[in-house]
Amino acid sequence: MSHEFDPTILREYDIRGVVGTTLSAADARAIGRAYSVMLTAAGGRRVAVGYDGRLTSPELETALVEGLTTEGIDAVRIGRGPTPMLYYAAATLGVDGGVMVTGSHNPPDYNGFKFVFQGKSFYGEAIQKLGETARHLVPQDRQLGRIELHEVGDEYVARLARDYRGDRALSVAWDPGNGATGEVVQALTSQLPGRHFLLNEAIDGRFPNHHPDPTIPENLVQLQDTVARERCDLGIAFDGDGDRIGVVDSQGRILWGDQLMVVLARDVLARHPGAPILADVKASQVLFDEIARMGGRPVMAATGHSLIKAKLAELNAPLAGEMSGHIFFADGYYGFDDAVYVAVRLLSVLSGSRHSLAEMRDQLPAVINTPELRFACPEERKFGVVDEVRERLRRAGAEMTDIDGVRVRTADGWWLLRASNTQAVLVARAESATEAGLTRLKKTLAAELAASGVELPEV
Repeated sequence: MSHEFDPTILREYDIRGVVGTTLSAADARAIGRAYSVMLTAAGGRRVAVGYDGRLTSPELETALVEGLTTEGIDAVRIGRGPTPMLYYAAATLGVDGGVMVTGSHNPPDYNGFKFVFQGKSFYGEAIQKLGETARHLVPQDRQLGRIELHEVGDEYVARLARDYRGDRALSVAWDPGNGATGEVVQALTSQLPGRHFLLNEAIDGRFPNHHPDPTIPENLVQLQDTVARERCDLGIAFDGDGDRIGVVDSQGRILWGDQLMVVLARDVLARHPGAPILADVKASQVLFDEIARMGGRPVMAATGHSLIKAKLAELNAPLAGEMSGHIFFADGYYGFDDAVYVAVRLLSVLSGSRHSLAEMRDQLPAVINTPELRFACPEERKFGVVDEVRERLRRAGAEMTDIDGVRVRTADGWWLLRASNTQAVLVARAESATEAGLTRLKKTLAAELAASGVELPEV
């Protein structure tokens, strides 16, 4: 009864594959069994289970529950919704863990699993251990655990709405992208003041209108058009499973994760002066400088939502975020990445301010940066390239941070090179106050890559 997974599906932060090709219901059943074995060994007994709106999610959720209960774990089925709803259930239902069936922001033929294990992130070595545990399963045909039904959608929406604080009504466009947040956003906006325009709110795992990834500008065009047409104060978009947010201001300009963090950090630091605020190594220097200017303690952290979540808990920080739109509130909330909750907090900030979001964006120091550059590099080579660059920079006495790849500061600004944890790619970014400075940074980065036999793509 031992089970072998396709090696490509055991990722750094989750399990993810193409249904019918690298991922199957048999895999879901084995994942449930292996997770149960691990949780039972740690003293756990009950697990919350949720699923997103993909067409294959109900079948995978059923198989997962079979696997969990076969090994004696009680499964609490919370129904369909976004990943943060599963995190909410894991934090509030007195369970020992949680498993979410979700393909996140991937194409429709993908699906996968995200985990909570005794209140903590479950990633990296733990996911590899789950794969190893599955290889040693023994035959078991009895259902030893119980199944409970506890739909938490209404409770979750009430919890989101509870933290809204508003002095003036706003006009907001919302785009769930036919993803798993659709029903939650409909219920939430019915409880909020102001005018609300909902796009693609029907959950549809085919994603017929656009891909559900708000970090890609073309996926925000529909939202930008609605903001302009309806004269909205802002627009808010979510990824397929609702743990990442995208925002546009009243002029249709995108606020990236680090810019949004400045707006949110100002509010949080007013209540927690001197507190640490975390952001990943890809974030603009503007964010770290603004956190310090506002009296906070900026902390640069390794990229990866599971890593950020763990670091936030370790430092007891009230707020953390990534360029990718994963934002984590421990100030008044549970410390996990919940994009709809972030939206509620953002609306509260804007409703209580005399400045619009567009004005807040205009107040940020002006910098010029590249987009996130992702370029192919063989899996067996990518970390070696970064190591070689790091060693050359160290010998040259460069001002460098190496917590996740290398981030180098010069008089012109900074540049970053890191290896992706999830794909056979290298990731780079650069930022300067001037075009000439950015050009020099890119030349330096290109020269370092060339010395290791890698070509930087044209920007």
